Amino acid sequence: MVYSPQTKVLFTRDEIQRVVNRLALEIRSDYTGKRLLVVGILKGSFVFMADLIRQLALPVEVEFVRLSSYGAGKETSGEVRMVQGLETAIEGRDVLVVEDIVDTGLSISLLLNYLREKRPASLKLCSLADKPSRRKVPVTIDYLGFTVPYKFIVGYGIDFDEKFRYLPDICFIDED
Repeated sequence: MVYSPQTKVLFTRDEIQRVVNRLALEIRSDYTGKRLLVVGILKGSFVFMADLIRQLALPVEVEFVRLSSYGAGKETSGEVRMVQGLETAIEGRDVLVVEDIVDTGLSISLLLNYLREKRPASLKLCSLADKPSRRKVPVTIDYLGFTVPYKFIVGYGIDFDEKFRYLPDICFIDED
């Protein structure tokens, strides 16, 4: 399906749901019996995180942070800033960060370092998508949904200039 002349489907909503279910099973097996705090990165992760925590079938607490590295373009500025930090103490807690896509690794690296300084009992990363072709700093993704090609991805919460978040599929912007 094509939603606009600019977008083409990369992963369908059914493929996404299967990946969310798989990730939830993996996470559940690692955190059963633990007090898990799930930290979502706004704005892109909110759709994925909502679907994921419903499938976890675990009592979880939810927190959000907000980072910024993109302006209105398709390229990261390279300068990451924390717009909104944690409001919950995480020392001694099991923390799972939920991200929409790991691209250069700059944003997630900054966030993981920030969280490590707060001394959680454990800290893991779950990302719906990974674009290793753009990586500038190494990042370990503990729970990964999709590896995506060198394309600009939108949909399922992921945006381009605040557009396309509403798409139920993961699409790419076709620049041909």
